[in-house]
Amino acid sequence: NNSLISKIYSENKIKERHRHRYEVNIKYKNDFEKKGLIFSALSPDGTLPEIIELRDHPWFVGVQFHPEFKSRPFTPHPLFSSFIKAAGSNRRKN
Repeated sequence: NNSLISKIYSENKIKERHRHRYEVNIKYKNDFEKKGLIFSALSPDGTLPEIIELRDHPWFVGVQFHPEFKSRPFTPHPLFSSFIKAAGSNRRKN
């Protein structure tokens, strides 16, 4: 998989903590994909999108879980580390 998420995690399966009441309606998946949205990860049963990305964007990631639950002061969650690194790289380009 060439998604940003696969590069961030370097794994095919991940476990994260959830606490949400909202979800993306999977019946619109094809419509979203036609417009450039990538469904990078689905729930174990394949019915709920867990991670989305926007194709051709340097760092556009949406998640249904809470990465802050697994972050610590000196060991930030991989998503936070990746976001800060991308922001720094993008700032240098501008």
